[in-house]
Amino acid sequence: MSQTVRTRPEGSGRPLSEAYDTALLDLDGVVYAGGSAIAHAVESLGTARAGGMHLAYVTNNALRTPDTVAAHLTALGIPTEAGDVITSAQAVARLISEQVPAGARVLVIGGDGLRVALRERGLEPVVSADDDPVAVVQGYGGPELPWGRFAEACYAVSRGVPWFASNTDLTIPSARGIAPGNGAAVEVVRIATGAEPQVAGKPLPPMHRETILRTGAERPLVIGDRLDTDIEGAFNGEVDSLLVLTGVTDGAQLLAAPPQHRPTFVDADLRGLLTGQPEVVGADGGFRCGGWTATAGTGRLELEGEGEVLDGLRALCAAAWTAAGDGSCGLDGGKALARLGV
Repeated sequence: MSQTVRTRPEGSGRPLSEAYDTALLDLDGVVYAGGSAIAHAVESLGTARAGGMHLAYVTNNALRTPDTVAAHLTALGIPTEAGDVITSAQAVARLISEQVPAGARVLVIGGDGLRVALRERGLEPVVSADDDPVAVVQGYGGPELPWGRFAEACYAVSRGVPWFASNTDLTIPSARGIAPGNGAAVEVVRIATGAEPQVAGKPLPPMHRETILRTGAERPLVIGDRLDTDIEGAFNGEVDSLLVLTGVTDGAQLLAAPPQHRPTFVDADLRGLLTGQPEVVGADGGFRCGGWTATAGTGRLELEGEGEVLDGLRALCAAAWTAAGDGSCGLDGGKALARLGV
């Protein structure tokens, strides 16, 4: 796939909720963290929905069913139907169903989300490698998933049974900090067997395909907090994206982002969905946004001016991404980011 290398965040003269017909929202780190709504999320999503934007929730977390996720969002004050939720469990279940016979047995290393999604595809979940499964599927099973479940996966995979993973996110955000994700669990089986799974979740095409099939989006905007899943998934799907800084990505990671991790828009939180986005323009050998001007100096990024913090960050992105071209920026942006407090 050949794409133009993004060298700066884009501007928008219209609120993003009007410029796009469907918001494809990540959940953890965007809408909630540790089960509680992130500041401004409920109000912002309610306003966007009232204005006619379709809201869909797209998550790599394969543990919970769409019904459970929808009930949680509704309890938070975001009215949601199960059909508005798309999970990596659904994406991997479709991927498996395209490669095995109808009614086939699939060894599940994970939770209810995987089992429900497999049954929707006419497949039979089983719990042991001795149940003659024709596939193994691994998804996040929560912090209490027994160690013996990984052994069952290893037994089957070592016998040559095809192995699938809902996603390979190494970490997930929680109310107490960053916790191991399904990718960490996948590494256990990979190290033990030497095998490689077929992966369905973000940022890979099966998840984007599942999302478009279920939402019918024509002008989607991917909204996420992770560069390596949400933003890269939008890049792979050739759709626009909004990075919100309420999850795992910090300013330094954003400045160092290679082309596939560079979002179309950057904002502090979901309030950015309701506004236009300022232009970043070339100025004085650098880039200006609002009251800030950023330049790529000798060995580091420079920032001058004053104004809104996010404008300064957008200007720094333009300077860093332009200097990096189709690579990752190696210039030191620490002093400039410290000035912004991000």
